[in-house]
Order: sequence, then structure tokens, then C-alpha cells
Amino acid sequence: MSQEEQATVEQIIESLKEEVRKEILVALDDPTKHTDLLKLVNDIQRLGIAYCFEQELEQVFSHIYTVYGNNWNGGSISLWFRLLRQQGFFVSCDIFNKYKDNEGCYKESLIADVQGILELYEAAYMRVPGEVVLDDALAFTKKQLQNITKDPLRWNCTHSISKHIEEALERPILKRLPRLDALRYIPFYEQQDLHNKSLLRLAKLDFNRLQSLHKKELSQLSKWWKGFDPPNNLHYVRDRLVEIYFWNLGVYFEPQYSRSRLFLTKAVNSIAILDETYDSYGTYEELEIFTKAIQRWSVTCIDVLPDYMKLPYKILLDCFSEMEEIMGTEGKAYQVNYAKESIKELSRCYMAEAKWRHEDYVPTMAEHESVTFISCAYVAIATSSFVSMGDIVSEESFKWALSHPPLLKSASAINRIMDDIVGHKEQQRKHVVSSVECYMTEHNVTEEQVYVLFNQRVEDEWKNMNHEFLRRKDIPMALKVRMFNMARVMDMLYKYDDMLKNVGEEFQDYIKSLFINVMSV
Repeated sequence: MSQEEQATVEQIIESLKEEVRKEILVALDDPTKHTDLLKLVNDIQRLGIAYCFEQELEQVFSHIYTVYGNNWNGGSISLWFRLLRQQGFFVSCDIFNKYKDNEGCYKESLIADVQGILELYEAAYMRVPGEVVLDDALAFTKKQLQNITKDPLRWNCTHSISKHIEEALERPILKRLPRLDALRYIPFYEQQDLHNKSLLRLAKLDFNRLQSLHKKELSQLSKWWKGFDPPNNLHYVRDRLVEIYFWNLGVYFEPQYSRSRLFLTKAVNSIAILDETYDSYGTYEELEIFTKAIQRWSVTCIDVLPDYMKLPYKILLDCFSEMEEIMGTEGKAYQVNYAKESIKELSRCYMAEAKWRHEDYVPTMAEHESVTFISCAYVAIATSSFVSMGDIVSEESFKWALSHPPLLKSASAINRIMDDIVGHKEQQRKHVVSSVECYMTEHNVTEEQVYVLFNQRVEDEWKNMNHEFLRRKDIPMALKVRMFNMARVMDMLYKYDDMLKNVGEEFQDYIKSLFINVMSV
């Protein structure tokens, strides 16, 4: 696209954004339009363009919460509840008791309303521990939606709605990566008779605009990576730059985080090299030297390292010193120092695992979690992701991440458990025992029993994340969302298999859709 064409597209996008802004503000001032306003907000979010209207959406949610509190009396209670909780407003779930009969069961009359059932299903995933009314709602709606997909004609469901329900059963909105959700929601929205044409056009143009930015970033990162000549100089390391960039795009896709995303991709690529060095290549004695070098974090340590460790060490140091220089020009070099501390902590945990492997030691579950919830790298990734995110990030933000807060612990637990479940059967070489084996040994139960318990634990951790998200008003929303996105990446890549390791057709389609195939406008 020429610069002239690009400028024209930018103008059209700005004009469409202005049109949508006016629509939001007009509906905000008219109480009779508040139900339609929430539907519009839902569409804006699902179409992947919420970041274009951050101020307007904040205004909407604050106004709705101020006017109605816990007593929403507009249209769909479920939609209102989910949207408000997603925005950090801890509205009460007691409002759903009106859907129950005298015996505490959800009313059979609800079954006829397919859209209502779907909305209640999505709302139920916003539950926190102890909200029985939502646990019941989830069990009830899941069963009904499964029945609908078995015989959609009986429920007057179009193919489009039936497919939409199947996708919801596969992965609720709470667990979806926003960029991939937009990819699916845009064509679904287009098929709806009453869709907003301006909104649809904006979503498509913006999708393509972001795709162009992401392609440029990936091209820049590929040049950086190829400069190390990995096949010859890092022969034991898998080349996974595209997959790692995809992962980080899941953490944040918005244009304002471009610099953060470039740094995070380099940092995570460095972490992946460390992981493979500790996990499958270095000897115990070599890893001890490597760990000490990482703790010292000095270019002078290169001389004491075995030859094959020199380049990984240099890549790590250079990646962080480059960003330190950039952030130093803004007086924020301290941000990179916190990210370095997270890498040092990560290497200590990698070393602890190497020691277990070296000594054939089977840790207790408590010991295992204290190390592996950090060695899954989510503390390091979260801390590094905050670098260069703008004024929302303070020194307190980094201290919070490094203190292993509950929100990050839960995201790490989801990471570790899902990884261990799919990886357990594939382990052949000498390895650190997984949490599956630890639990089996400690509690004398079968593999299948552990899978059931662990899958339930993952669901409980999502509840815990919801609770922390709603409870911690002192942490900026944008930082809390990073934790959720990290958990969402895991759900997408590790739900049934290790999609990073076994790159199949589904993952390849995601790559093509996000980086190659332009959306027709």
C-alpha cells in the first residue's frame, strides 16, 4: 500500500471512529437506550476495537454503575453482569436468583431463549470462589447449549448461531485471546441482519491496519534473530521466533505497545534459549557456572562460560542492555532492572530443577510448586511485559509483579498445570518430574484421577483470577489484563496438546490469518 493510500485509510478509520463515538455518547444520555448501548459496547469489544474507545467505554461503565448499581433493570442481566465485571466492577451475582424456582433450580422456561442461555453461560464464567448461583448457572447452561448443538433445527438455530454456540462451548469469552476472538466475531457479526455497517467497516479496516504493523514487527524481529545464524551457532535450540511473537501478540496486540512487544519477544526468545540450555543440553556442572554468570549479569563472565553458552549469554545481556539504553533516555532504566531481576530468579529455579534431575529427586507438591510456578517463566514474562507500557506503569507495578501476587500465581498455575498435563505422556528422556507424577506419588492416585483434579484446579484458578481482578483496584486495569491474556494464551495453546511443539493445521491457520490473509472490506 502506498503512503497516499495509507493516509486515505487512516482518514476513513478516524471518520468511522468519530461516528461510533457520537453513537456511544448519544445513547449514554438517553436511559431508554442503555440496553442497546451495552449491546454496542459488547460488539465493540468482540470486534477487537475496544482500545480505540477506551475513554468512552470507561465513561459508559462508570455511568451505568453509578445509575444502576447492583439493580440493573434494562435488558439482558447476563450481558450487563459480564460486561461490568470484565471492566472491574464487582456487581453482585444475587440478581441471578430471580432465574431460579422455589426449589433453587434454574427455571425450565429459560430454555426457550437460546440467546439468553448463551449470555447466561458467558456471564457464569465471571464467577469468583463461593458464588454457587453462578456455578449452578454454568452447569445448567452448558447442558442446554450442548442439547441445542445436537439438534439446532429444533431450537430454530441458524447455522451461524449454532457454530457460535459450539465455539462458546469450546472456549468462553473469558478465556479467548481478543485478537483471535475478533477474527471469528467479525464474520459472525457481518451475518447478523441488524449489524452496524460503520462498526463492521471500522473493525475490518483496523484489523488490516494492525496486521500490517504486526508484519513489520515480525520482519524486524526475524532480521534480529537471523543475525545470530541459529542453525550453526545455536544448533540445539528450536527456532520458534514466529510462535513466540504470536504468544506475545496474545499478551498485547494494541499499537501503543509496539515497543514493549518487540522487547518482550526478544526477552522471551532469550528465555526459551535458557530453558532449552537448562532442560536438555547443559551438564549439571556447566549449568552451575551458567547460573552464577546470570546472577552476576556482566559481560566479563563470558570468558568463564563453555563455548556453546557464550552466545546465549550475550543475546540475553544485549537484549536487556539495548532496552535499558532506550528507557534510560526517558529516565526509566529502572524498569529494565526489575525485568533483569525476574530473569535471575528464573535461572535460579531452572537450576533447582536441574539439581532435582541430577539427584533423581522427587519433590513434594509444595516443593514442586514453589519452584515450577516460577520456572514456567510467567513472573519473568509479566515483569518484562510491563517495560515501556507508558505512564500506567510505576515502580510499584514492578514490585507488585516480583512479589508473586495471587493474580500472577494463578496465571502461573494455569500455565504449569496445563503444560504438565499435555506434556506428561510425551516425556521420554531424563526429565524433572512433572506435577502429575509428584501428585501421583504423594497421594497414591492414578494418572486419570490427577487429570480430573488438575483440570478442576485450573477452573478454580480462573475463579481466583476473577476475584483478584475485581479486588485489586490499586493495580491499573491494563496490567491486570496482561495476566489474563497470559492465561488465555495457555488455554489456546495447551488445551488438548502442546501446539507450540506440535504445530498443526489449526495453529498454522492462526498464523496465516493474523499475519498473511488480509480481511476483505
